[in-house]
Amino acid sequence: MAKKITIRDLASAAGVSVTTVSQILNGKGNRFSKATQEKVLHLRDELGYVPDFNARNLILRSSKTIGVLVPNLNNPFFSTFIHGVDSTARKEGFIALVFGANHEEDLERFYLRQLMERSVDGFIIASASITAKTIDDLLKPWHAPYVLFDQNGNRAGDRLEVDDYQGGRQAAEYLAKMGHQKIVMLHPTNPTANVNNRLKGFTDGLHDAGIDFDPQQDIVSAELTKIGGYDQTDAVLAKHPTAVFSANDEMAIGLMRGLHEKGLSIPDDISVMGYDNIDFDEYVSPKLTTIEQPMHQIGEEATNMLIKRVQNPEMDLQTVHLPVKLVTRDSVKNLKK
Repeated sequence: MAKKITIRDLASAAGVSVTTVSQILNGKGNRFSKATQEKVLHLRDELGYVPDFNARNLILRSSKTIGVLVPNLNNPFFSTFIHGVDSTARKEGFIALVFGANHEEDLERFYLRQLMERSVDGFIIASASITAKTIDDLLKPWHAPYVLFDQNGNRAGDRLEVDDYQGGRQAAEYLAKMGHQKIVMLHPTNPTANVNNRLKGFTDGLHDAGIDFDPQQDIVSAELTKIGGYDQTDAVLAKHPTAVFSANDEMAIGLMRGLHEKGLSIPDDISVMGYDNIDFDEYVSPKLTTIEQPMHQIGEEATNMLIKRVQNPEMDLQTVHLPVKLVTRDSVKNLKK
């Protein structure tokens, strides 16, 4: 096996000190001549020198790494969110390590512990099932910076919030405007605080529009996935709605497949509306009307917040609020025409 090139080897080849090489490689070599800087960088590439990660961490007291925990890597929402995290992290010289815990608390604790043992600089936690106890037990003793998103009532730490109440209300107002009176909502079996805010906004919006909506009677519970929506097709139809509002697009798309298989036409026989605005919405038939969350921006903002906290641990707690907006396409019929 070939011997690994060390920083001492690189310094010897360049005819300079280890300190000079270290400063040039870390972007702090402006006091050296341009020729010296170019020589060190050229030899680095020619010899294949790769810095020792652990040694670099000890010197800089930073791994330039952030841990990202999401509930479901298969959900396109989180794919776009992660892209926002990654693009922002790279601009700041950080790398993101991403894990999906499938809503399993034991797995979340395992990943968080493993990431802390690898000295990541901080965490973006986008998982609603994580508890205050987990944060108290694992993160606070390590004084690990973190940003919370999509949390279940956990108020500790920096956090990013999307106006889900307003999103639910916008959905209700739009369906009312389109003339729908009998409406069902597809709601997750184990709702998180942010999804319950959608329900609250939806319920209030329908009530203000004079439309009867009883959460005890007009909700169909489902897993927050495509198969969840698909499996509840019969339960939805049993309530004879003219429109269905789904707590996320994944459930809505699953329901649309189920309705098609029943021989029903969307939106002529029944209207369907989702939430999130994932990229699949424009590739189903008909295209899905939905409430848009700024997924990429959420990832960007969360990453910026975390890096600020890493660089200034004593700063005041940060809270960022982001809006939502209605995106109208083809899946909701106007009954007033």
